[in-house]
Amino acid sequence: MIKFSLYLAVAMGIVLGGCAILKPVESKKFGDISTYKYAVIGQTSTLSSGAGSGAGVVGFGLPGGASISESVSKSINPSDVIAGILMKKGFIVLDSVSDDSAKKAKTLLVRYGQGDSRSVLATDIVLDVTIQILDASSHDLLFTCSAEGAFGELRAVKVTEADALREAITRCLKDL
Repeated sequence: MIKFSLYLAVAMGIVLGGCAILKPVESKKFGDISTYKYAVIGQTSTLSSGAGSGAGVVGFGLPGGASISESVSKSINPSDVIAGILMKKGFIVLDSVSDDSAKKAKTLLVRYGQGDSRSVLATDIVLDVTIQILDASSHDLLFTCSAEGAFGELRAVKVTEADALREAITRCLKDL
């Protein structure tokens, strides 16, 4: 009976907490990026997402008995997040690859892709991103990583798809 109660308490904590267990980050280094100075990041589209519901708390003293919504809306452009992380690491982010061969030899190409998504305990959705970093001259793969980020409705703090993408990108590039 005690064992069952313990399992039930753990299961309820996971469901009510809305905690998705993320897979470990997968990263591989194929070359040394310390000799590079510049980065060109492929264009990505801005994503707008929201979380929460309009069935909030009925407002006491609000005109017409209006309700207070518990929703949040956020936007993200993955290339902006990647650029910010690379700039913090000392790279100069350029709009395009230079024709100057000396500059091109010190330039990285960064590619971003969004993979599969999966549901966890019917409360969270987990998104997968993959980032590749290549030499701009040879197009040799220098670094690749894949990581997950989670979002869901049943959390104390509303987490949107935009938050999940930011989490996945940040986790992915941590080992760079």
